[in-house]
Amino acid sequence: MPRAATPAIATLVADGASHEVLRYRHDPRDTAFGEQAVAALASDGVEPAQILKTLVLALPGGLGVAVLPVPAKLSLKAAAAALGAPKAALAERAAAERSTGYVIGGISPLGQRTPLPTVVDASALRWDRVLCSAGKRGWDVALAPPDLIRLTGAVTADICA
Repeated sequence: MPRAATPAIATLVADGASHEVLRYRHDPRDTAFGEQAVAALASDGVEPAQILKTLVLALPGGLGVAVLPVPAKLSLKAAAAALGAPKAALAERAAAERSTGYVIGGISPLGQRTPLPTVVDASALRWDRVLCSAGKRGWDVALAPPDLIRLTGAVTADICA
């Protein structure tokens, strides 16, 4: 695999963080990106709750990021509170893609064009490793939750509804 296949992978390589890139077949007709990752990757000891989705949020002062298990539903109120904002909504697709440098379905919390305030659901800390987008549809990266939190400058909070 090329050394800097995506900015997310380049971030991990530059840091020296232990990680594994996992690729799976992405069906371009399927827009349920997280569920597709779970169907492909939740096996061999990987639980669906270990596979995280990255949601870009519109906050009153700009954008933010929420990272939570694919099967879970986001509490916008909890995510806003964790990011110190009075409210939050899902960001518009164009704004999310422009800010992060990634396309929807491949937005990684790592290596974003513009680093955004990030909250990772506290449940991630229950696992030795979690999976999140590696910055391209059909690519995930497995890494230790403390590395994900450190490299994104994230706070942790209970953000699932």
